[in-house]
Amino acid sequence: MAVELTWYGHATWLITSGDYRILVDPFLDDNPSATIKAADVDPSVILVSHGHADHIADAAAIANRTGATVYAVYEVANWLAENHKVQNTVGMNIGGAAVLPVGKVKMVPALHSSGLPDGSYGGVAAGFLVKVGDTKIYFACDTALFSDMQMIGAVGLDAAVLPIGDLFTMGPEDSVTATELLKPTKVLPTHYNTWPPIEQDAGAWAELVRTKTSAEPVVLQPGETVTL
Repeated sequence: MAVELTWYGHATWLITSGDYRILVDPFLDDNPSATIKAADVDPSVILVSHGHADHIADAAAIANRTGATVYAVYEVANWLAENHKVQNTVGMNIGGAAVLPVGKVKMVPALHSSGLPDGSYGGVAAGFLVKVGDTKIYFACDTALFSDMQMIGAVGLDAAVLPIGDLFTMGPEDSVTATELLKPTKVLPTHYNTWPPIEQDAGAWAELVRTKTSAEPVVLQPGETVTL
């Protein structure tokens, strides 16, 4: 079954396989680059990488409306359950994996902070390695470059979604180095151009990827989809 990947702007992504939908880091209502609103999505599950508002903002509202299960680091999952009455949460931690009806999600390291919107402790930031059928997608989420990305890529990635915005995450040059370590078939940029401090030229980034790596760069506009 085909696996589709849609970018909704900033760091919000949707994986679709048949009727199953995995929503990553839902930030829609206050996202100036988003093409849809939180009320327009109907995910089966939600993955939250860390507690910052531009990644968790709409998670509770969407989960409470749809009944979707939220997978997040343990502290974030507890915060959603206790403070926002989210009924279905799965608390995880780095290195752990959970079985999904269409495959598996594994929580992998990210180098980033993770305070929650109300200032409470959000555990550690994470990335996700998602397997849907035979398709493997790595969401680096908010992170700096780290050498263990080579180990994440050793599984054989069909796609890697990497931040390029700089300032708060990797910039374009480090994300190209990350691509060299990960060796995905396709690489997609994320976490850029939402606001002036993280503006980047995705076309120039894509040319660097073509020049220095074997991966195919795929630059989507918010609302666009690629089939993996």
